[in-house]
Amino acid sequence: MSIQATFSAALLDISQPCPDGLCSANGADPANRFAVYRNNVQGSLSNALADSYPVVMQLVGEEFFRAMAGVFIQNHPPHSPLMSDYGSDLADFISGFEPASSVPYLADVARLERLRTLAYHAADASPLSQEQIAAAFADQEALSNLQIGLHPSLHVLDSAFAVVDIWAAHQHDNTLAGIDLNQAQQALILRNGLEVEVFAVDHGASQFIRQLKAGLSLTQALESAEAFDLSQTLALLISRHALTHFHPKVSP
Repeated sequence: MSIQATFSAALLDISQPCPDGLCSANGADPANRFAVYRNNVQGSLSNALADSYPVVMQLVGEEFFRAMAGVFIQNHPPHSPLMSDYGSDLADFISGFEPASSVPYLADVARLERLRTLAYHAADASPLSQEQIAAAFADQEALSNLQIGLHPSLHVLDSAFAVVDIWAAHQHDNTLAGIDLNQAQQALILRNGLEVEVFAVDHGASQFIRQLKAGLSLTQALESAEAFDLSQTLALLISRHALTHFHPKVSP
């Protein structure tokens, strides 16, 4: 193992000793200086996870979250200088983290929070005008083959748990009392202006939106989805400025 690899591994694993060969310019004990540096690195990564997953931390408490983060940090070093990218695979880690098994919805809440981060940092895109949308839906002949482009920030999440209600309860200091935690929910996550919004949608609407994102035409997306309220779903997407282009291109 190279000196750099040994140094990096020791930074992430607090059980490892100070790497050999380190020295201090001011004569201080290199092991003590390294311990301070390692604590700073560990703290920064733990804080980055706490910032990205605030509801996950609220659900399990800060002490448990920090302990879990410590285990995650040892096995998942950063791969990007952007701290917003760190912890992208935390949800998968939680799924296999036995001490968190008593909170079965925790991993999906982490997935929702990760999608919120992705939505916040997604590229900008100008929404279609009301005139463009009206013109497209007025052309019945072209409507069946119309492809609808969606905003880059838009994501959907299907969960076996009430992830939207669980997440929403922690935005207003509410409790989970009264929430059927095992009620499956589909989440729509998107950025509207500078605000990332989260909505619960029907399973059919989630399927429909996924198919639109995959490039299927309006008719194909409808045919591959369970029954749902199309008008309500389109109204939600239009009101949140989520429609960004049509193909074939439609002029008002």
